[in-house]
Amino acid sequence: MSTDQAKESSASGVTVDVGDATTRYLLYGLLPSWFVPGVADWVMHRRTRIEETAGTKESLIHSLMMAEVGIPIALTLRYEVNPLLLSVQLGGAAVHEATALWDVRTAVKSEREVKPIEQHIHSFLESLPFGALAALMCLHADQVKSLLRGGEGDPDAWRLVPRRRPLSRGYLAGIAAAIGTCVLLPYGEELLRCVRTGRKNDKSNKRNRKGR
Repeated sequence: MSTDQAKESSASGVTVDVGDATTRYLLYGLLPSWFVPGVADWVMHRRTRIEETAGTKESLIHSLMMAEVGIPIALTLRYEVNPLLLSVQLGGAAVHEATALWDVRTAVKSEREVKPIEQHIHSFLESLPFGALAALMCLHADQVKSLLRGGEGDPDAWRLVPRRRPLSRGYLAGIAAAIGTCVLLPYGEELLRCVRTGRKNDKSNKRNRKGR
């Protein structure tokens, strides 16, 4: 019996589709809740005046990290999970973790204060991709096995295959709106603020050098 057909009887005797419950958890629980620590992290950057310390460099690192997570998520919402998509997801999670270390190192070297609460927020942002990926791999254990075999015998293993059961337009629109509101808008504002402050500082430094 395949993973998406796995069922389990609860204590009350009601049959529960474990695969369906896990999918709902990923779509309506874990993914939407991801935006909360993301916004909280932006608030911490603003409070510690990132534009006057680490500046544009750290803000660009934040944009890179969002792309490393966002691209695999976007692909997963539109395409079937197969060895190609799993490779993208695993690669994205690994690169995101490495970039997270670079991010903290950059902040500390710039003397921006990374407070304990911000470090705790980071722990959520780092663990959520692994939690989501682990649940997804359990749902698609057959594709994990195919990946370990190099996709042997599967003509669709290494190409993007549109979802057989596409997600509703309403759900995709809601996620897109949440990304725009909770990710693109605040972090775009952060990057713009850092760029503007950097330019002002450059102009001030040039005037000071000319006045000497």
